[in-house]
Amino acid sequence: MRKSLFLVFLSLFAFSVNAQKFGYIDSEYIMSKMHQYKDLKTNMDKYLDKWTTDIRKEYDGVNDLKMKFQQEEILLTDEMKRERLTAIQGKEDELKVLNNKVFGMEGILFQKKKELMKPIMDDIFKACEQVSREKKLMFLFDKAGDISMIYTDPRHDYTDFVLEALGVGETDDKKIK
Repeated sequence: MRKSLFLVFLSLFAFSVNAQKFGYIDSEYIMSKMHQYKDLKTNMDKYLDKWTTDIRKEYDGVNDLKMKFQQEEILLTDEMKRERLTAIQGKEDELKVLNNKVFGMEGILFQKKKELMKPIMDDIFKACEQVSREKKLMFLFDKAGDISMIYTDPRHDYTDFVLEALGVGETDDKKIK
């Protein structure tokens, strides 16, 4: 009796282990093999060089103002010193804002890269979905960065159940208290 119960339990466990298949990809490696990505990287490097050069010129301009101020400081009245220092500080502040606007987390370069990467990433996602369906994978992970879900079988989407448990949706009377 114990042996047969153990065999039944073992077979159920083996069935549940085989029920879900997982896989992973390395999107960085995939992109390095795509000619579209190589072209995009070349274009982004040119774009980056242009912005770096432009901002470097602005920094040089501020440094010139500082040197000019230091050279003329002896000849300036206190009021003129304050005006020039305020102007220099204003230019530095503008430059910091511009630098953040271009190179920041949501800056122009980030947005441009995101815009240019979208078609490539869409192609990768479509290919991942196709492979996942062909290989009957339930989950596909990307090992290139933080582990993130690339494809999940929609049958395993529990979003609606979570929304229902939170009371979000059609009825508000089922909210968790």
